[in-house]
Amino acid sequence: MATPDKDMILKNKDQLGDFTTDSRTLLVAAMAAAVATLSVGTAWLLLQLIYLMTNLAYHGQFSTANMPIAPNGSLPAISVIIPVIGCLAVGLMARYGSEKIRGHGIPEAIEAILIGKSQIQPKVAILKPISSAISIGTGGPFGAEGPIIMTGGALGSLFAQSFKMSSVERKVLLVAGAAAGMTAIFGTPIAAVVLAVELLLFEWKPRSFIPVAVAAIVAAIERPLLFGDGPLFPFAGDMHSSAIACLAWVAVGIASGLGSGLLTLFLYAVEDIFQKLPIHWMWWPAIGGVAIGLGGLVEPQALGIGYESIRHLLNGSLVGHEALLLLVVKTLIWGIALGSGTSGGILAPLLIMGGALGALGSPFLPQASPGFWPLLGMAAMMGGTMRSPLTATFFAVEITGATNIMVPLLTACVASHAVTVLLLRRSILTEKIARRGLHLSREYHVDPFEMTRIADVMSKDVDTLPATMSLGETVAFFSAPGPRHETYPVVEKGQKAIGVVSYAEALRWTRNGYDHAMKLASATVGQELMFCSPEDMVGAVADRMIERNRGRALVIDATGALVGVVGRQDLWRARSKMRSDEEDYSRVLFWGWRKTVPAGEKIGD
Repeated sequence: MATPDKDMILKNKDQLGDFTTDSRTLLVAAMAAAVATLSVGTAWLLLQLIYLMTNLAYHGQFSTANMPIAPNGSLPAISVIIPVIGCLAVGLMARYGSEKIRGHGIPEAIEAILIGKSQIQPKVAILKPISSAISIGTGGPFGAEGPIIMTGGALGSLFAQSFKMSSVERKVLLVAGAAAGMTAIFGTPIAAVVLAVELLLFEWKPRSFIPVAVAAIVAAIERPLLFGDGPLFPFAGDMHSSAIACLAWVAVGIASGLGSGLLTLFLYAVEDIFQKLPIHWMWWPAIGGVAIGLGGLVEPQALGIGYESIRHLLNGSLVGHEALLLLVVKTLIWGIALGSGTSGGILAPLLIMGGALGALGSPFLPQASPGFWPLLGMAAMMGGTMRSPLTATFFAVEITGATNIMVPLLTACVASHAVTVLLLRRSILTEKIARRGLHLSREYHVDPFEMTRIADVMSKDVDTLPATMSLGETVAFFSAPGPRHETYPVVEKGQKAIGVVSYAEALRWTRNGYDHAMKLASATVGQELMFCSPEDMVGAVADRMIERNRGRALVIDATGALVGVVGRQDLWRARSKMRSDEEDYSRVLFWGWRKTVPAGEKIGD
């Protein structure tokens, strides 16, 4: 006789809670702290390499001093060749080293998390910072954050691969390294953690949040030892709040959102053009280098990391024609160079382009402190382009120390985000991944399987067969005309389930011969049944059904009496209810007209 195994029935009162985590999280957090130290050191080395390459390429000096590319505001014509040589070197490293070093690094980190089991090759950890240093040091209009995010992630992944860890734990350490690297470069631990949640972790659980936060905190504590203390771009400006001011903040956000969309379209249009060239992709970065070199002759400030340009925008000294020239040249050479497949980050360029856009709009906006509107433009451009409005808000606050303007920053970032999610299916970070055939969703919600109990989806009116029924009667029952289930629970007195019998089993008896007088109570002895409680959660039961390769489970109450049956079809009711509640395939416009949107018409982040 089959009886419910106590170990098979979930102990809801003991296991259910707000979060699922255990003490191993503390071990992973300790490992994340070690990864953070490695990432901080690597970030410092990357900046030193960039400065060294810049000084060698443009000044002929073997020095790691932070010197501007064009101290006199102009470059000789021969300097056009410098970015070409640097980008050609990057193309060769990608061709004969690893193709993973191409681009700005964040899509590669996401791809490693989603389909690579968070495993990154050691050569990527070496080649990515070197190629980025060469690219940026020879004039590439990129930031150092993308490469260090990729490199920090590679360090975290390699560290995790040195131990026996699950792919989830490797992911956590990969993201911890990325967050620590971003914190080291910009001094933005909060923004780094929020970026991890908004973009990299694909979950919101203590098991991942705690270690990543630990890594960012450790990086923030260690950063002053190598990079100095205080905000990277101090800003003390402000603006009087009013309804008119709020509308202006929204306007900046909308303009930046439109600019974000154009940047994304431009970048991938350039990529499409390069894809059609009849030459190997190894040579593409050299073509991008030509664009960089020519752009540098027009506007030298558009070359390199561009931190000095950000400072000029924030102090209000870069306006009018100069801001327009910087915006146009930076946009063109950044899009062409990145689309060609060279190596570099996107955050610093987004800050410059957004800041220049804000500076251009300043004369038409309400009066505010110098640099206020460029700062809003920086944050909004970043938030819209990356589809990470919270990251952009905290990022702008942390790099400037301007906590007093958090509300204007949030307003502009949310407006920009709204524009881009309504106009574009994917962000600049995920379009490349989608083009490789991988769909991802950045809309996080609670799994309906974890919120629904078996009692809400089970079939309650269960047809059963008595344990006293003979095999002959059972075969006759299945052979009689009329509708029949494929399987029936067998119950004894008190509705206690002791087994199951199926139509296929009755056919087997008929084919092989059977004892007509034998009772079902005897025929079902030794069966392994799967039981669950009405209070069990649908997700937990579904997991157990998959593990045991069962198509249904018997639902019993505290006395062991059968109160229902749950099958695969029943489990999907939980998700069906959620979809019905959200009206996934319809949208109601303000004037009440309902437009039906076919399933799959718009798939995006």
